[in-house]
Amino acid sequence: MIRLAFCALLALPFFTSLALAEKPNILFIAIDDQNDWIGCLGGHPQAKTPYIDALAARGTVFLNAHCQAPLCNSSRTSLLTGLRPSTTGIHGLAPWFRDVDSLSDLVTLPQYLRKNGYTSYSTGKIFHGNYGRHPKKDDEFDHLGPASAVGAKPKEKLVQTPAPHPLVDWGTFPHRDEDKGDYHVASWAVETLDNKPKEPFFLSVGFFLPHVPCYATQKWFDLYPEDEVQLPPFMQEDRDDTPRFSWYLHWKLPEPRQKFLVESGEWRNLVRSYLACTSFVDDQVGRVMKALEANGYADNTVVVLWSDHGWHLGEKGITGKNTLWDRSTRVPLIFAGPGVAIQGKCTQPVELLDIYPTLIDLCGLPAKGDLEGLSLTPQLQDAKAERERPAITTHNQGNHGIRTEKWRYIHYADGSEELYDMQSDPQEINNLADKPELAEVKKELASWLPKVDVHAAPGSAHRILTYDDNIPIWEGEVIHKDDPIPEL
Repeated sequence: MIRLAFCALLALPFFTSLALAEKPNILFIAIDDQNDWIGCLGGHPQAKTPYIDALAARGTVFLNAHCQAPLCNSSRTSLLTGLRPSTTGIHGLAPWFRDVDSLSDLVTLPQYLRKNGYTSYSTGKIFHGNYGRHPKKDDEFDHLGPASAVGAKPKEKLVQTPAPHPLVDWGTFPHRDEDKGDYHVASWAVETLDNKPKEPFFLSVGFFLPHVPCYATQKWFDLYPEDEVQLPPFMQEDRDDTPRFSWYLHWKLPEPRQKFLVESGEWRNLVRSYLACTSFVDDQVGRVMKALEANGYADNTVVVLWSDHGWHLGEKGITGKNTLWDRSTRVPLIFAGPGVAIQGKCTQPVELLDIYPTLIDLCGLPAKGDLEGLSLTPQLQDAKAERERPAITTHNQGNHGIRTEKWRYIHYADGSEELYDMQSDPQEINNLADKPELAEVKKELASWLPKVDVHAAPGSAHRILTYDDNIPIWEGEVIHKDDPIPEL
């Protein structure tokens, strides 16, 4: 099942000379809701991801990479347009940015590559949902494969969660890997490579799992025996020193609270399901990487693998994303191929926003002056090369997280704050924001808060929090100061 022989092949160094061709190809691999539970990132001690680990060994892995927003649409829009959510106002699951008049003409990464001679191929989830998959309207890609899909489903939900959302489910049931949406996505990518795509090509491959529903076949569950699965760290009093406003970012969601997982006996099952899905997706990454190698593209293809945001599995009393802590913002980010040092490990904070300008550099294309990210090419050549700024994550207007190597600083729209020493307290348990001796630290970190911080764009919906006139409104409903925090 886990083909160790191929892992050894993947670990062989890439030949890094850009002289192989005028423009390298690009293999662009996205994984939905994938936190740092990846072997090479060390987020969970039992995570089995041999193919992703091997890709990291043949290139550079960023051990402190963070998303721009802990939500699919806002994160992917930011990455693919090169602009922060605080600049565009894309904070929710809607709208599609091209439906916003002021944003409709933005040139996305795939469009910019096409303008500079690339042929683009795309399958699965790259933009949120089916956004970007309507050529007559969006014109993002030249060739489209299967869209993102769950694939095989049980006849009924396996877990009866408090919110009966059909996607919020997990576990195993009789089905085949070949019946899963991500298997079809990988197959199309493999066939595209086998059929010799026009070079230089931009092949984007977006996997749905481990997004809920976390369904995997039994063989992936068998990698994680139920009685051996380790639960993530959790402290009952963890939220006692966090501001009430921190709850507003995930006030009412279909993803259940940790309390439900404990009371229903589902916590271990969810963790096991997430790990099983992660290993299944890793296997699909391996299938695509084998095809890249077998068809002779490995030496002249820049490979970048990323996730749109992380995911809580009980930490901080919740499941899902929608927070400004590391569990929700830290993501896998790996580069390999021409111009990338092998076995590089960068511990400095970087952003998904940096991918767009980095690919422009690696491909030798003209600079694009309106991008807000910084090219990672210095770190791809020397993992210790100094960065100019921390990583900045935004979730709705006024709420920002600032991440350096040592500190995590969070500033909420009502002015409340959190501060964590990530070197001594990586689980973000002890909020130090009220310590007078750290006032200068907070001041320095606060200087990085976005200077442009626009209101949610017209048509914004789903997981939108506003704080106009000092009134918190979650998805259209006022949150009153004496409202109890929802338990489920």
